[in-house]
Amino acid sequence: MEAFALSTAAVAFGELGDKTQLLCLVLATRLRRPVPIIAGIFAATLLNHLLACLVGKWTAESLSPEFLRWALGISFLAVAVWALIPDKLDTAVTTRGSYGVFMVAALAFFLAEMGDKTQILALTLAAKYDDLLQVVAGTTLGMMIVNIPTVLFAERATKWLPLPALRMVAAAICAVLGVITLSGHSRVL
Repeated sequence: MEAFALSTAAVAFGELGDKTQLLCLVLATRLRRPVPIIAGIFAATLLNHLLACLVGKWTAESLSPEFLRWALGISFLAVAVWALIPDKLDTAVTTRGSYGVFMVAALAFFLAEMGDKTQILALTLAAKYDDLLQVVAGTTLGMMIVNIPTVLFAERATKWLPLPALRMVAAAICAVLGVITLSGHSRVL
């Protein structure tokens, strides 16, 4: 349960102000079909984070415990720094062609999430914890906790949230995880 709760919280805070959250705003305002947009985001997140977690699990099994501890600790610290940098979206969204709103949302979101800090966080958490399903479920839930209201309330959503403060909280969570992991006391979490 610990892996699920930590994965949910870390990714939810990490997603705030992220480029994929900005993509949700664009999708919601341009396509104006919240149900297929949310379904596309869910499908893309689930697939993307499952793949990231499988890579994380494989990494944990392939590397020595000492090297893995250092790699995870440094990864958490890097994501902490990355969380402090506001994202900008440079993706245009259109539904031209035979693709429906679901496919456009799923494809755009999947591609935008590739190499994103929340995907790296999913990979890192999967390497840290033994329960792959809890990490995948937690990271997916964390994404949906942020992105469903973003889609449903579009432009008003970012006005409710103090994004700079939330980026600081996300950075602090990742920094604490990094320091604990580097100190060798990773069983505390």
